[in-house]
Amino acid sequence: MMRRLYSLLMWLLQPALRRKLARRGLQEPGYLDAVEERFGYYSVSMGAIDPAPGHPKPDQPPRGAASHTKWASVGASNTVWLHAVSLGETRAAASLVAALRQRLPCMRLLLTHGTATGRAEGAKLLRPGDMQTWQPWDTPATVARFLAHFRPRLGILMETEIWPNLAAGCAHAGVPLVLANARLSEKSCRQTRRLAWLARPAYASLAAVWAQTQDDARRLAAFGAHVQGVFGNLKFDATPDAVQLAKGRAWHAQLARPVIMFASSREGEEEALLRLLAAEPAALAVQWLIVPRHPQRFDAVAALVQAQGFALSRRSLWLDGPPVDGSVGDAQRSIWLGDSLGEMALYFGLSDVALLGGSFEPLGGQNLIEAAACGCPVLMGPHTFNFSEAAELAGAAGAAVRVADLAQALSSVLLLVRDAPQLQAARQAADAFANAHRGATGRTVEAIVQLLDSGVS
Repeated sequence: MMRRLYSLLMWLLQPALRRKLARRGLQEPGYLDAVEERFGYYSVSMGAIDPAPGHPKPDQPPRGAASHTKWASVGASNTVWLHAVSLGETRAAASLVAALRQRLPCMRLLLTHGTATGRAEGAKLLRPGDMQTWQPWDTPATVARFLAHFRPRLGILMETEIWPNLAAGCAHAGVPLVLANARLSEKSCRQTRRLAWLARPAYASLAAVWAQTQDDARRLAAFGAHVQGVFGNLKFDATPDAVQLAKGRAWHAQLARPVIMFASSREGEEEALLRLLAAEPAALAVQWLIVPRHPQRFDAVAALVQAQGFALSRRSLWLDGPPVDGSVGDAQRSIWLGDSLGEMALYFGLSDVALLGGSFEPLGGQNLIEAAACGCPVLMGPHTFNFSEAAELAGAAGAAVRVADLAQALSSVLLLVRDAPQLQAARQAADAFANAHRGATGRTVEAIVQLLDSGVS
């Protein structure tokens, strides 16, 4: 009965979703692409991508490859559906997709996303014969159309994406649904308790849950999830773009002063930092780079920079690297804006140290693992509940430093960049921390293969 009420609400909200997508599409045109897919309506040719010369057809392994016997059985669907809602989840899924292709060479990948940035990043993972579409809106009819059209053999949800009707629809259709790289923060746990009447059946219907940490496992199990392993975080297995990282480091070598990045900054944080910089002339002896978390805010952050009286240099206007000292107005008053997508490795390579966005407001913080993998140490604020264990481990390893607020972050980071031995030690600690926690991908792939072997449905 309660899920019926929820389903009615989701059905009634469909016009509001369409209006939201139209508004969002004004800033990010990707949201206007194939809108009807979100409601379970697909073109007849969806997924009918002819393999390029030399590539296998979706239903047969490459020549000479060892096919997985049960997986490649006659009449079985070879479609593996992976849902990565946004950019971070899609990047984390890259290593998992690559490893699955090795173990299941006849796999046909179906990727779904909820955001335009996730969909754009996911397109990089596709091979001939693969498919990509939007996440189905969570009504019974939409979910039924999605499952009937794509007929996946297995569904893999990344991190937190549990939807009641999606879970129920998969259970009804006999599609095993798993939650990989699963996490549930204490804050999210409290929120979920208020909707336990919806959450418990959804979690209980999952075929398997593989948690990032023991704390995540405990909280997920409390809602009835079948937690079958604690595998660590897939993000540690993501490899930074080597070309970008090298380019960023090469650009840094040409500069006369240190670079401090505000990585994945969120609303309210940029303005607070800019006010601190305007009031502290000594802080302008270094170069500041702000990279907002959400692309639709690039122009708003640019306006904030100029409103505080700083010269602005946007990455999107750089020709062959950032401006050298003195080439953009008063070099001591210039702020760089990272207004490009998919270049975080370049930005981390360009920077000596980073402030962790989302951690200086009660937003839970952003992922610091990518910074560590690029050898960039991090200063983080008090709010890291979205990545609590990774933050604590990074702090213990010397790859990150916890500060009380932005003012303390400013004074601490200036001391750090002026102490070359300490900065070098922090960079080495970041690199060692990232390498020490790899391996979640292999454990997850092995569990997926075992699940397929067991015939769970």
